[in-house]
Amino acid sequence: MHKLGFWLYQPYKYLILYPLFLVDTIVFATLAVVLSTVVSARVGSLMGVAWSRVVQFLTPMFVSVSGREHMVKGQSYVVVANHQSAFDIIVLYGNLGIDFKWIMKKELRNAPFLGWSCARLDHIFIDRSSPRAAYRSIQRAKEILTNGTSVVIFPEGTRSKDGRLGVFKHGAFKMAFEMGLPILPITIDGTHRIMGQSERTLMPGRVRLTIHPAIDTAMFHDNREALTEASRQAVASGLSTR
Repeated sequence: MHKLGFWLYQPYKYLILYPLFLVDTIVFATLAVVLSTVVSARVGSLMGVAWSRVVQFLTPMFVSVSGREHMVKGQSYVVVANHQSAFDIIVLYGNLGIDFKWIMKKELRNAPFLGWSCARLDHIFIDRSSPRAAYRSIQRAKEILTNGTSVVIFPEGTRSKDGRLGVFKHGAFKMAFEMGLPILPITIDGTHRIMGQSERTLMPGRVRLTIHPAIDTAMFHDNREALTEASRQAVASGLSTR
């Protein structure tokens, strides 16, 4: 039955979904840049929400969310989430419900259109070429991450091949200490079944997004290892055992 569903989905995917996905991306990316220039970066970011909701509808991908009560209005966070699929970005944009920025390496600022549009939307470019450059990047991030604007990081650094949780790197937690922001652990469960390592595996399905209680970095006294492990355990607790 699963194989039959896969083959029945293929004509829809290639003839309808992909062309509409391309149009959706072009339209909302353009609106995001225009509105961020004319109005504000935050208004421009709302186009990311609209873009992802359209993709969810077209796929279709059904997302259930729990734990919204753990987020405090007006609080900025370093959001750490597991990384199962390229669709994680769509899930977060469309369902997290807070304004956030992505962390990008500084080289992407020179990428055609992407670098310019991301700069207009106030996404954060990190320069680790020297301690002074890194300090300037953190200071810039502090200016952006205020009044409820957060930053999202995938601490595994790469996508999981089978949905299992990988090792967390320390970069996100170092930033949280430097900026004095709490960690907000997020679990994304099921996107690896929507689309795995290849777009050829794309199928409709259901995803769970779990928002865990925030972790106060001050309780860890700059102990990145302990903060990393506490965050990883929180994210792991939301994964299914199937």
